[in-house]
Amino acid sequence: MLHIFVDADACPVKQEVYRIANRLHLNVTLVANSWMRVPDGPRIVLEVVGGGLDVADDWIVEHVQPDDIVVTADIPLADRCLKKDASVISPTGKPFTEDNIGQTVATRNLLSELRSAGEITGGPPPLKQCDRSLFLQKLDEVIQSIRRKQPSNPI
Repeated sequence: MLHIFVDADACPVKQEVYRIANRLHLNVTLVANSWMRVPDGPRIVLEVVGGGLDVADDWIVEHVQPDDIVVTADIPLADRCLKKDASVISPTGKPFTEDNIGQTVATRNLLSELRSAGEITGGPPPLKQCDRSLFLQKLDEVIQSIRRKQPSNPI
């Protein structure tokens, strides 16, 4: 059954995930290094993992299944989840795919080198309303695409 995993510590679109999951009756697991408030209900679970480098990422990769969805801005995590046949979408609505992940990893590595050399300072721009809208649209598209692939249950 389709499940959404959220790399939750810095995720700016948790409310949007809750809204779609509630509307479509989907299970969501937020994975974080520390406790955070989540809506009450049986479909939304917070998994607090220990601190440390990549502990949350490792937990997600260990539990994600084919046709699950992972919401993350973490490019190495996206790459690992794609290798497990999960769908991955960034908080800005950009889908990570087998076709674009290689270029995305290369760009990330180049920007990391430029930052460490002092050529680039600062982080990504704040999320805008149009980014949130695009995220909602793309998440809905990914969910519908996965549901079309799954066999329907006769009643």
